[in-house]
Amino acid sequence: MTPHNEAKKEDIADIVLMPGDPLRAKYIAENFLTDFKLINSVRNMYGYTGFYKGKRLTVFASGMGMPSMGIYAYELYKFYDVKSIIRLGSCGAYSPDLNIFDTILVNTSYTEGNFAYALEGANCHRAYADKELNETLSKKSKELNINLISGDVLCSEVFDYYVKDLNALIARFPKDLNIIGAEMESFALFYTAKYLNKKAACLLTVVDSHYKKQEISAEEREKSLNTMIKLALETC
Repeated sequence: MTPHNEAKKEDIADIVLMPGDPLRAKYIAENFLTDFKLINSVRNMYGYTGFYKGKRLTVFASGMGMPSMGIYAYELYKFYDVKSIIRLGSCGAYSPDLNIFDTILVNTSYTEGNFAYALEGANCHRAYADKELNETLSKKSKELNINLISGDVLCSEVFDYYVKDLNALIARFPKDLNIIGAEMESFALFYTAKYLNKKAACLLTVVDSHYKKQEISAEEREKSLNTMIKLALETC
């Protein structure tokens, strides 16, 4: 056990699906898993272990932002022998070609923050998904006839709705990246996975768009991610 996780080592499977919202973890367990049990409730950061079509897996919330993701991903990898984590998140669209409910598979996560420097003194602002895991997710999406859009994302330390000048932020993006969305956790997950020689991937569902002024309610946001959830579960 850790200060943040009361689960016993044997309570957690070697593959973890990681939504940000604890209630989304609860939703996945109650609607998709069988024989599941609550294995963590410290700080109300719910974790569940159960079965999907006979495959044992864990669903564990990360909370919001890179610091929270960094804590839970590190501890799951380091102390619970987790091999792979697939983040299931929501994002804002930074591409006019994206629509609400589109599903994104992240290739590269870019941040202006200093997570890597804080962790190990590295001047690094790009982190990458595991190629093998991404290839498996991509292959499974075709089998399920799910339209999966690959691209790069901004992993921000600030909720982008609150940024003073969003156009200035976008203008600072590296020109060689195809940044199509913004979220707040993927860099910490990818970098921690690399740091500990583990695997990580990130699926995102578009829930708002800066170009098309599309938004959904909090309730719709919670329940509209089933396509992404199903893809992750089938990949497991």
